[in-house]
Amino acid sequence: MSLSIRRAGPSDAPLILALVRELAEYERLAHEVVATQDELAAALFGQNPRVFCDLAEWTETPDPPQPAGFALWFYNFSSFRGRHGIFLEDLFVRPAHRSGGIGQALLRHLARRCLEEGLARLEWDVLDWNEPSIAFYKAHRAVPVEGWTRYRLTGDALGQLADGAA
Repeated sequence: MSLSIRRAGPSDAPLILALVRELAEYERLAHEVVATQDELAAALFGQNPRVFCDLAEWTETPDPPQPAGFALWFYNFSSFRGRHGIFLEDLFVRPAHRSGGIGQALLRHLARRCLEEGLARLEWDVLDWNEPSIAFYKAHRAVPVEGWTRYRLTGDALGQLADGAA
């Protein structure tokens, strides 16, 4: 048995979309997934990608590797630190592969990237009801960012602001 983590490639777009949908089901947000395979492929593997994906694969010899989870991330920037960091958009391990260290391996993989590239931080969001994930992150000494509330513009509100109507 072995675990490997690799950078996703263009042929992985269907798998990535499937994993995104599985994550959305887990987070009770399946109704919000509107991304298509082509859109994900363009974002991840187009001429100037701004988002990246690492896939965790679990192999039990003699079987071929099985996709076990993924981390989808992008670079952000801290003006206070004067350096980039990584924002982890999605971290997901399929239920059959949980409690085997795969989530930890994906998180460690990104932490190593941060150190190798001299990045300032690794951060992410977690739903406030998701106690298993919160416990997992706290076990790795992650701390919540107190005093900050994320705001978001999408859909009509985004269009109205862009048009000057808001």
